[in-house]
Amino acid sequence: MSSVTAGVLQLLALIAALALAYRPLGDYMARVYSSEKHYKPEKWIYKAIGANPAAEMRWPAYLRAVLAFSAVGVLFLYALQRAQGILPGSLGFSAIDPDQAFNTAASFVANTNWQSYYGEQAMGHVVQTGGLAVQNFVSAAVGMAVAVALVRGFARSRTGELGNFWADLVRGTVRILIPVSVIGAVVLVACGAIQNFSGIHEVGQFMGGSQQWNGGAVASQEVIKELGTNGGGYFNANSAHPFENPNPLSNLFEIFLILVIPFAMTRTFGKMVGSVKQGYAILATMAIIWLGFTALMMWTEFAHHGPVFDVSGGAMEGKETRFGIGASAIFSVATTLTSTGAVNSFHSSYTGLGGGIQLLGMQLGEIAPGGVGSGLYGMLIMAIIAVFIAGLMVGRTPEYLGKKIGTREIKFAACYILITPALVLGFTAVAMALPTPGNSMTNTGAHGFSEILYAYTSGANNNGSAFAGLNADTQWFNSTIGIAMLLGRFLPMVFVLALAGSLAEQKPVPATTGTLRTDKPLYTGLLVGTILIITGLTYFPALALGPLAEGLAS
Repeated sequence: MSSVTAGVLQLLALIAALALAYRPLGDYMARVYSSEKHYKPEKWIYKAIGANPAAEMRWPAYLRAVLAFSAVGVLFLYALQRAQGILPGSLGFSAIDPDQAFNTAASFVANTNWQSYYGEQAMGHVVQTGGLAVQNFVSAAVGMAVAVALVRGFARSRTGELGNFWADLVRGTVRILIPVSVIGAVVLVACGAIQNFSGIHEVGQFMGGSQQWNGGAVASQEVIKELGTNGGGYFNANSAHPFENPNPLSNLFEIFLILVIPFAMTRTFGKMVGSVKQGYAILATMAIIWLGFTALMMWTEFAHHGPVFDVSGGAMEGKETRFGIGASAIFSVATTLTSTGAVNSFHSSYTGLGGGIQLLGMQLGEIAPGGVGSGLYGMLIMAIIAVFIAGLMVGRTPEYLGKKIGTREIKFAACYILITPALVLGFTAVAMALPTPGNSMTNTGAHGFSEILYAYTSGANNNGSAFAGLNADTQWFNSTIGIAMLLGRFLPMVFVLALAGSLAEQKPVPATTGTLRTDKPLYTGLLVGTILIITGLTYFPALALGPLAEGLAS
């Protein structure tokens, strides 16, 4: 069997698995967020934090809860890292430096999981499991809660109430993320991933020195890292490490975990707004972009020419032989089109055009299918923009799901789509203009520029993957990428929740013969075109200086 055929068969198997999980998981999540019943463990949590889950919140209160909870998370995780040297189970590792502790705390709370450290050489068991793994769960649940609040904004009318953040947070964690993670961890252990609390072991000599490995609760952290679209690896090699991702079966399962909730949330959206066809339209948009990017990535990596590429069957540099080009390409697209950041290959070693596909996937806003929660609310923002453009074309007030998209709503949507590009391009420009950040680049020219552009694109879009040719463990990059991660995560949420509150206050508008049908293929095509055009106009000059220049020169 050729490597191309193997890659295509894996893609088809992945699509089949996602299709089987789509309806039951989507319906289940809709029931979770619509239920008025609270389980006993949930009641204990509410009592411990002093929350009233039955109290409805307007968007300012919902936002304050999101920001307060996340701020506490940043402070707790920062303090935990700074105290590591005196904690049990630290494996002898010292406290994390202040700038790196800030970067890591911001990264995991923002669901980015950017890592400027070697996990197996810096973090002990307590920080890994009690700090990083906990944030993998709750940061994902925060994104899901915000998405559900926006869906309620469409579903409700004549009220500004969007539900209760604490109830949404707890339910998302207890009823969705934890049960699936328990099952997924068992599967990964069965595949060969490790799960223990062992110390550091010397396993042999390597290049004149001793080689040491430490164990850890890897399988349990790996599953939520993928399921919650987080991406932070227990080891520096991330999902290319055999302890995290032992074989092709575990690799395919991890890609499934990355994609299953973001895709299934379109079904949740359809059920909650009372029209599954609307969910299918959003699903179709996500699927078209995802499949298109996957096909392009596989083509660029398989078809690259030259004697070395011909012998290996394609661009194998930086890819694990146990996965090959096909599985690496599928994983790469899945992680950059979501907010995951996990890698099973060295992104900096992809072809010039392959690196451009990775960058563009993040620059779309990671909405196809995007992160858990963030992908859905990002796509709904783009849906509003597409409806607005269609309204301008025919000269009528745009409507979406029975809600008028007026001046106020389009301002919120416009602010949302402008925040991330401003952060990415602004920080990249400053880094390239100053002398010190440039010293961290391994490469010069177009590829060196791509390293810095990729770093800020990954940080501001809450992805977390890296070209890895950039030395990001400096005070400049730890600080600026940390700021980009926090602003890129929480500023958009301000406008999402403000938009949700504005929509919930509206009176429903009955559909007429002039209403744009947003559940039809024509609208799906319009939405895909809107996403690609807006992203292209925003980022094309920067892409032309980096991956496009490199790809055309090779």
